[in-house]
Amino acid sequence: MNPADLPRTVVRAVRCAVEDGELGAGVAVPERVVVERTRPGGVGEYATPVAFQVAKRAGRAPRDVASVLARRLGEEPGIERVEVTGAGFLNFALEAPSARRLISDALVWDVVIRDVRGGAAFLPPGATDPRLGARERVVRETVLRLVRSQGGSEGGSEGDVPPEGLFVAPLARKDGDVFARYGNDAARWGMLAVPARETPVFTDALLLQGEGSEFFRVRYAHARSRALLRNAEQLGFRPAVGDVHDAPELLRLLADHPLVCEAAAHHRAPERLTRHLVELADALLDFQYRVLPQGDEKPSAAHRARLALAEAAGTVLAGGLALLGIDAPERL
Repeated sequence: MNPADLPRTVVRAVRCAVEDGELGAGVAVPERVVVERTRPGGVGEYATPVAFQVAKRAGRAPRDVASVLARRLGEEPGIERVEVTGAGFLNFALEAPSARRLISDALVWDVVIRDVRGGAAFLPPGATDPRLGARERVVRETVLRLVRSQGGSEGGSEGDVPPEGLFVAPLARKDGDVFARYGNDAARWGMLAVPARETPVFTDALLLQGEGSEFFRVRYAHARSRALLRNAEQLGFRPAVGDVHDAPELLRLLADHPLVCEAAAHHRAPERLTRHLVELADALLDFQYRVLPQGDEKPSAAHRARLALAEAAGTVLAGGLALLGIDAPERL
């Protein structure tokens, strides 16, 4: 099981428990649940607070609800272990993610990129209201993209109002016109890389073309994935979906990407996506040296599979940047 399957699996477990009378009659089943990577020091790999949601409706203690769900979820293929911690958190350990499945899933992001660039489905009227401050406009439209990429809507009839309680700190006056100084893409990254309530700090590191800039590394990693495809074509081979066993960190991060986007949308927190893109980019940049044949090596099935994984990672990076309103260049 891939982590992206967990939310649907949890919802199905709740529904079955309700239908079988284990959680009481008439308990509403949540349409969606949030599953996130377990925090450092936590149990398992992923966790969800769904039992707290259901417990309110069932009139039972969250830990009792979690125990019912844990028994069911422990029988699901691909889930190695389910534990209940604290007052009722469900924690999961999964089997290692499949490179074949992750590469296939990455094709979804081609559609996301086209939709975002088309704009109509993601930015309704009012999303770029000129009466708003520059940063509030950027945060607002990014939150809308995230929410709508998950199939949701936000705000009033036009879906163009940020959620109640989302405070967006304005830019510091000393930074002046950050779009003129840093360009659209770097300025947006600087605005979105910190929580909305915090004032972003702009420095010339945003303009660095080197490893000291997280913004550069993310776009460079995407460009490298495209360069690998061009280089492979010159060597006479193309990507082919297959198993990859020497990229556990890259596979883990690709598997987590749908959950990160869902959590970023749920919490209205674009900075979660920027942090994840940096981790994914760094993993791809480490992996790139194992993709192409070395010396007199001939292209093999392993090289084709690694190339397909690198291509998938590049596509996911481009999709993430598109949600942030940032371009993903083919060459840097």
